[in-house]
Amino acid sequence: MTHLGPALRRMRRLRGMKQSHVAELAGVTQATVSRWEAGSHRPDPEQALRLTAFLQARLDGVAERALKRLVETSALPVHLICDVTHRLFAASAGREREWTRGADTFIGDTVWPYACDEIREAEARLPDIGWYDPAAVPVASWHGANGHPVMRILPGLMVWERMVLADGTAVRLCTTVEPDRLDALYPDRRLLRASPC
Repeated sequence: MTHLGPALRRMRRLRGMKQSHVAELAGVTQATVSRWEAGSHRPDPEQALRLTAFLQARLDGVAERALKRLVETSALPVHLICDVTHRLFAASAGREREWTRGADTFIGDTVWPYACDEIREAEARLPDIGWYDPAAVPVASWHGANGHPVMRILPGLMVWERMVLADGTAVRLCTTVEPDRLDALYPDRRLLRASPC
């Protein structure tokens, strides 16, 4: 979780928590939490698990369930994931057609292991382009195929949109877009990879 620091700082502030309280929850010192937020130190695997439980999105509210329903009924190839853990919440029929199993097979599991190299590269660049800022704009990037036989990622132009839920956690809407529709659908976006792979 290379983006842990900004996510932790944002969530802590949204919930009105002090670093000392987060430190108590994670079993570390306040100074360690400060270093995590500053990006100068990374949590060990056990600490990361505790923090993930604190930061991961949940679709518990009425608005969140409506968002899930909108994704599932979208005409576009789209899926919704937790912005921190990449756990899958919902997928449209258009996205499911790319996979050899239904979305229900993957709901609740992270889709990160299926990411292709270009998606991993784009993810690594997110902190540097302001993805975790409150006014982040959608990000578009060309990517190649992942070569996985079950959860296939087809080459194309993907747009990521970050949305903050009512509880302050964030989700990511991942939409495959036809290149000639990019400007009309996303006039304000950032382009990470300008040409096909």
